[in-house]
Amino acid sequence: MRGHEDETDAAPDVDWARLAGLGGTIVCYAGPRQVGAIASALLAHGMSADESAALVYDATTSSQRTMTAPLGAIAAHALEGRPSLMVIGRVTGLREHLRWFDDRPLFGRRIVVTRSREQAGELCDMLEERGAEAIPAPTIRIAPPQDAGELREACARAASFDWIVFTSANAVDRFMTELLAAGDVRDLKGVRICTIGASTASRLQRYGIRVDLTPAEYRGDAVLAALEAAGPIKNTSFLLPRADIAREVLPDQLREAGGDVTEVVAYRTTLAQPGRGSDHDIYGMLLEGKIDAVTFTSASTVRNFVQIYGEDQAADLLRGTVVASIGPVTAEAAQHLGIITTVMPERYTIPDLVDALVEHFAGGTGKD
Repeated sequence: MRGHEDETDAAPDVDWARLAGLGGTIVCYAGPRQVGAIASALLAHGMSADESAALVYDATTSSQRTMTAPLGAIAAHALEGRPSLMVIGRVTGLREHLRWFDDRPLFGRRIVVTRSREQAGELCDMLEERGAEAIPAPTIRIAPPQDAGELREACARAASFDWIVFTSANAVDRFMTELLAAGDVRDLKGVRICTIGASTASRLQRYGIRVDLTPAEYRGDAVLAALEAAGPIKNTSFLLPRADIAREVLPDQLREAGGDVTEVVAYRTTLAQPGRGSDHDIYGMLLEGKIDAVTFTSASTVRNFVQIYGEDQAADLLRGTVVASIGPVTAEAAQHLGIITTVMPERYTIPDLVDALVEHFAGGTGKD
């Protein structure tokens, strides 16, 4: 039933005697003033003051809050100015046995996701599955190269390379788009494939491409060591489709070891328009301490965050908030900008980043 029929404080005009003797569950939507009126009406018509009751605020959202009390005392738990879902009946006594929604490890946490709008979904979904309110606030935008000629040329002669090294899922998508437009995946027959990171390997496998090597560590030294273990570097040709702002560590190391390296820009990482892709005032929420964590999944997400919010205040905005960096390269970029990483997983993947956040908050460390 509804909690009220107009703007008055009075309870709705219903058959209270029949409701009080129903013996089942009563559910109604009620403002704080109607809670007391409804409880009083039911008590006046014979319902026990000890009957179980509950008030659910912001139901089904990550800020859901539930108050339970006997019917005779439930009005004292109504929050001023907040409507609630009022539940009366023995079923509310099962809450502690059946609750799951607000018992998830990240329930009630607001976590900002700075990935590009196209890629934020995976991280947001995983955070929400664990109860968090994931807030997309892209700081980067993925764009095609200004001139795709070099990428198309590299795809056309893909079969001539000994190795193709993919460092991100974005590089995979852009490369495969051009490759399939110019030929087919059979052009990669005999070419060995190296991917940096499990998510990059997974993206390539969607195209039916078998990955030959995924190094356990994602730093340049570890990648070079893994490639050396797989075969000689000297006089071996490598194609690296990458972002326009990718670091030169791995290409330089391969060249120093005698490798023939071809780098092509597969995509550009640009500054996202502030506010685009988010319905929230991130600046205001950070200023007021309403954000529990901010996630960074690449060095560019950190740099662009600072560019958007200002070098003079970005670090201060994050000082009371958990900063979660996906790996050491990202954490190093953050530190260089005065931002201290609080959480970093041992394996540098999105699922491991989420698990690290769960572990952090489970330890009761809060925002500190």
